[in-house]
Amino acid sequence: MHFDWKPQPAGQAIVDELIGACVSDCAALADLSERMRHECGSKLSDWIDFIEMPVDGVFEARLLEAGFEPAEVEGEERAWEHRGAMFPTILAGDVGLRKIGIKVDSVADFAAAHVIPNARRIEGVPWGPVRLLHAYDGEGVEVIAIERHGSRGFVPGTDAHRTVRALHHFECLRRRERRLGRDEAKAFDWLETLIDRSIADVGVDATCDLFFYSEREFWQRRNTAARVQKARQDLLGLGWANHDHHTYRSSRAWFWRLVRVLEKLGFEKRERFYAGAEAGWGAQVLEQPTCRITVFADVDLSAEELAGDFAAEPLPERGELGTVGLWCALHGESMLTAGMHHLECQFDFDALRDQLAGHGVRMMDPFTNMPVLRQAFTQGERWRVDEDRVRLLRERGLITAAQADEFLTNGAVGSHLENLERHDGYKGFNQKGVSDIILRTDPRARAGA
Repeated sequence: MHFDWKPQPAGQAIVDELIGACVSDCAALADLSERMRHECGSKLSDWIDFIEMPVDGVFEARLLEAGFEPAEVEGEERAWEHRGAMFPTILAGDVGLRKIGIKVDSVADFAAAHVIPNARRIEGVPWGPVRLLHAYDGEGVEVIAIERHGSRGFVPGTDAHRTVRALHHFECLRRRERRLGRDEAKAFDWLETLIDRSIADVGVDATCDLFFYSEREFWQRRNTAARVQKARQDLLGLGWANHDHHTYRSSRAWFWRLVRVLEKLGFEKRERFYAGAEAGWGAQVLEQPTCRITVFADVDLSAEELAGDFAAEPLPERGELGTVGLWCALHGESMLTAGMHHLECQFDFDALRDQLAGHGVRMMDPFTNMPVLRQAFTQGERWRVDEDRVRLLRERGLITAAQADEFLTNGAVGSHLENLERHDGYKGFNQKGVSDIILRTDPRARAGA
């Protein structure tokens, strides 16, 4: 399948129109929108899960012309989704009432943060497929906070036993042994065992959701910028529900296992990237369609390897390390010891940059500055590097003595938070910009390379 993502201005115009009308008719939603921008540097549109409204034949024709397609959604008779863009689901509702869904990590956290009374009951059991909180009312508008765990439907879960099973597997994933000696094969085997057990109990999609909750938590503990921004978003009870994509780095030897884990979690392969011989890296983008989680998986790669399925079997070792390979050699595999290289979330680009600066968190220069896509990393979080890893790299002639001293003395950059802003539902990436930032984050850049 060819993935040639295009901006979708017609679809964006519809979504903006619907959101704008809801904001105009609901003071509480307007206030939330302002708080999102000023308190956590994001836009209301980044948090919209669905919009429900009366849909007549004229409006349906407009949706279809803009690229929306009829979709089967549990709990709804008529729904439309845009498979070529990042837009909320449109639902057909009753005359005289509109509903707008705010996606959050936890409806209970949202209710507590906004002091929403118990009279506004939460529908659905904790960690069920879907939980709903009827948060605010306006002039013909109802604002609903929605929490999802592996479902695109709208039927709240009622199985409390599933909650217990989900929590058990979530705890197992959070506590998993990421480093079994120096044996990556055993660590991957153990990870797949935990995933298989969870899938048997709660299904693939719910397991995928649990896994990435635990992955974001692990990454956040090791990244100051992430903790600062997460605290800001938690003040509004939002969590990381504005995530755009998760980025993993892999050595050549273990890239096939990383992809196998993701496919076991329900991911499907999307576009590939190769930045050219001078850059020396490639990437496989994967997407989990139910959970709407996207992964950008990086690996050192050559042009000839791109022609085959480089994600299907081990890539042979090479006599040199590119940026991605060196990062893994210093810190470990992203899927194991190191955790994610970075998490990208959707923000108001300028607002987030300025607000984080007030908290002592600085941004690197943007590596993408397009009308439909802007991207920048926070300054990297430096991690201590294990002496044995540095010694082994030095013995193999993969780093110089000066670089070894630098890594042992000052560590090496391990992770970032990414500031990302999209427009017109644009779903793609900027290969040239990504290549630029990969080179700029090479650990050797500061170590006399």
